[in-house]
Amino acid sequence: MRETKSTCPYCGVGCGVIIESPGAEITGVRGDPDHPANFGRLCTKGSTLHLTASATVTRQTRLLQPLQRLARGEAPTPVTWNTALDNAAGKFAQVVRDHGPDAVGFYVSGQLLTEDYYVFNKLAKGLLGTNNIDTNSRLCMSSAVAGYKQTLGADAPPACYDDLKHAQCLFIVGSNTAWAHPILFRRIEDAKAANPALKIIVADPRRTDTVEIADLFLPIQPGTDVMLFNGMLHLMLSEGWTDAAYIAAHTNGFDALKATVRDCTPDKVAQVCGIAKKDLFAAARLFATSAATLSLYCQGLNQSSSGTAKNAALINLHLATAQIGRPGAGPFSLTGQPNAMGGREVGGLANLLSAHRDLANPAHRAEVAALWGVPSVPEKPGKTAIEMFQAAADGEIRALWIACTNPAQSMPDQATVRRALERAEFVVVQEAFATTATCAFADLLLPATTWGEKEGTVTNSERRISRVRAAVPAPGEARNDWSIAVAFAQRLELQLGRACTLFPYETPEQVWNEHRESTRGRDLDITGLSYAMLETDGPQQWPLKQGERTGRVRLYEDGVFPTPDGRARFVDTVYTPVAEPREARYPFALNTGRLRDQWHGMSRTGTAGRLFGHVSEPMVQMHAQDMARRQILEGDLVHLSSRRGSILLPARASAEVGLNQAFVAMHWGEEYLSGCASTGARLAGINALTTPAYCPTSRQPELKHTPVQILKAELPWSLLAMAWLPPDTALTAHRALQPLMAMFPFATCVPFAGNTQGEERSGILFRAAAYEAPDDALVAVVERIESLLGLQAADTLRYADRRRGQRRSARLVRRADGSAGLEAFLLGGDTSAEAWIATLLREELPAQGYGRLLLSPGARAPVAVQSRGKTVCTCFNVADVAIQAELGRCSGTPQERLAKLQGALKCGTNCGSCIPELKRMVRATVAESLATL
Repeated sequence: MRETKSTCPYCGVGCGVIIESPGAEITGVRGDPDHPANFGRLCTKGSTLHLTASATVTRQTRLLQPLQRLARGEAPTPVTWNTALDNAAGKFAQVVRDHGPDAVGFYVSGQLLTEDYYVFNKLAKGLLGTNNIDTNSRLCMSSAVAGYKQTLGADAPPACYDDLKHAQCLFIVGSNTAWAHPILFRRIEDAKAANPALKIIVADPRRTDTVEIADLFLPIQPGTDVMLFNGMLHLMLSEGWTDAAYIAAHTNGFDALKATVRDCTPDKVAQVCGIAKKDLFAAARLFATSAATLSLYCQGLNQSSSGTAKNAALINLHLATAQIGRPGAGPFSLTGQPNAMGGREVGGLANLLSAHRDLANPAHRAEVAALWGVPSVPEKPGKTAIEMFQAAADGEIRALWIACTNPAQSMPDQATVRRALERAEFVVVQEAFATTATCAFADLLLPATTWGEKEGTVTNSERRISRVRAAVPAPGEARNDWSIAVAFAQRLELQLGRACTLFPYETPEQVWNEHRESTRGRDLDITGLSYAMLETDGPQQWPLKQGERTGRVRLYEDGVFPTPDGRARFVDTVYTPVAEPREARYPFALNTGRLRDQWHGMSRTGTAGRLFGHVSEPMVQMHAQDMARRQILEGDLVHLSSRRGSILLPARASAEVGLNQAFVAMHWGEEYLSGCASTGARLAGINALTTPAYCPTSRQPELKHTPVQILKAELPWSLLAMAWLPPDTALTAHRALQPLMAMFPFATCVPFAGNTQGEERSGILFRAAAYEAPDDALVAVVERIESLLGLQAADTLRYADRRRGQRRSARLVRRADGSAGLEAFLLGGDTSAEAWIATLLREELPAQGYGRLLLSPGARAPVAVQSRGKTVCTCFNVADVAIQAELGRCSGTPQERLAKLQGALKCGTNCGSCIPELKRMVRATVAESLATL
């Protein structure tokens, strides 16, 4: 068994993994016990990486050869790499000749390696002479970048993971760390266990799993973070909790901020934020007076029309109280993607240059031009993500190159994004997975390598650089992202008449060495680092200058900051409400965010049915009182509408969301959630609704707040189909089912998995609803669904009543033990029997004797059919019913009950992602026990 060290391709914690590969296929993963980010731990996503990299998944989902569309809407046809790259170079060169370099744009990804990022940055800014290169990190980290630069002088997180052990107060704001950064949350749990005196404050509009560990919860209204922070500073000033000596010695600009926060009285803050004054006071006291306060924050601050101000206002608190530059203290932005930090390091954003240089600085532009050997670097700022797609929609940008990201799912205001992709003259998509929504818009598809196949480096949230190593060869004709960009650039140089190449690279190490040289003398100087050191000494933090052997654990310990005068700067942060406030027509505040077991658009995690166990289908979460007032029952379909569009979703009551709020996971794009509007337009997932409004400084969109209307939908005809399918065809069937979703006003299509017989099985669930029973055209669609799910076989049981719009089909198969099992079924019209029939299939229960009942209308269920419930622990496939039963037998303190539960069922003993939910269930059981006394 060959073992290869690499890193996890998900969140910015940067967990080390050991890949097991006996040959050309990855068969297992485990956490790297030597990696300082995770010390051997992995979350549910990381621990299932091998399932998403299997040969079965690769054959069904991967892009394995270059493909070209001769006309939009047609199926792409294979071409050679030479033909593909020659065509791309010719088209881009022609656009530049006809319309200038700013008529092209590159949209890349925080999931690229640093070497990939560097080549693309040099290609756009050095060769083509345009700053139109941006990244999906604009959607997650650009406000954090701008906040650090405004206050501390550089995009350099000053803290580290080890600070969790030293902190006496944790302030978690705008981050569901338990789900978004699970391994970091394990370290928070460890810190709390080792130091029970550690106080944890969580500020969030939602009562997420992260709140389970909080000593103080501040359920602020969406978008009011600046008012909260200014109100805390108001109290710190009035109570004498600021550090006047530190402010005088190490900062500038405090007087202007003091004048602003003077008006942020406790009464005003309580009213605007929707929190109690006593809780505001407690938060200010704990933050300011604790021996060491560490703030952790993420998209709740960043994805906002005032994102930079939110970041700066939080950092203001650290500067005012000297909670920075020492163990356990500092503002720590949690990175959203595995290498968003690396992209920031190489200047892979439209307003940055290599090594934290500023595009607006002539000296910085000259330094980069000299390094690259070009006359100049363009000074005109490039188009950022939202601006780039708007420019393409307006015809200003004519050629787009999209690498390792899925804007047709992830960008807000999908109508504009899709208009841009349709109007652009030439769209290149460089991608590992052929299944993303963006692939459908590409004129040219270029197959790229992905996790387990790449070589290079990434940087995590604590400035730690790790080596990424290939465990298996690239499948098919896939190539590394940096090498694709180099091959394209070299052809483009010939087209543009350049005599000698700017891209002489033959290995990723050569690219990285040039990047390393660009950092010399900068705040992120890594001239003392090398591939060889990363191999022998393991991951290293920057800065690490030439002659040094270790990087710097934390920054600004001497109180000197990378600003012209060495002082940090207070920013006068004035509270500004959300860009689109709630109003009578749109009375709900829609928030979007992560699921525990899924990642971004699910191009990778969506291939593992096991990861749909915790949350199996799209839904909108609402407060129970809001549902009751609108006579919406659990599971009812609702119209979710904003100023940009409308989608249909089932509603679920949730204790997480407040009144007049709603939450939908960010992952649901048209690959899993679709339908057609009454106009015939295809609906494109949750981002059909979200606003393109963005922060004027960071240009990061306000994905965390969109005002919406929620109305109960009346779609009386419904359909549900489920089937077990062979592993080597399940994902292919899912892909074939996707276009059929657009035939219904509402439809979802998701994988599921099971292993009740000791072997993991793959399944597909298709759900739809319509305003009336199917006509002939829609009946043909239903028959196609049956065919794809194996329900057109001769042994399928059938019932159909066209007049009443009823249709049922079921297929039973003989198992090895002689029993009959339900392999697939479809219910059309009356789906009220879903609960017991779906349980019969999912749990692989004996189904002999149920033939007539399977085809009978109504919800009547045999007594013997009992669901195992909803999955809580993905690692050991433990559901809530089993957990509740076991807790009924447990006694003692909550800690003792949790220990007994874990000992009996093993839940929460592997990755630990389910521990917050288990603790909540334990507490509920204890409360019920006390109530009966």
